[in-house]
Amino acid sequence: MRIRVRRTGGFAGIERRAEVDTSTRPDAAQWRALGERVLASGRPAPPAGVPDGFRYEITVDGRTVYAADPRLTEDERELVSRVLKEGA
Repeated sequence: MRIRVRRTGGFAGIERRAEVDTSTRPDAAQWRALGERVLASGRPAPPAGVPDGFRYEITVDGRTVYAADPRLTEDERELVSRVLKEGA
């Protein structure tokens, strides 16, 4: 499974991207479950955010959903955090 996150917005407006390929990871099943939950709860179009808030484009195996601060679900927040931390 490939998971890609693109974060835009924020006070400085700096874009950040990261991607994780979970296929060879020992925790691949956990990543898959989290990715599937995010796809199920995500929005098909970018939602309205708040001034200086972050907006997220989350792509899991070619399927893209959108999220924005401050209305991220716990699953979205966890996935975004993990991908931005561990992704290249």
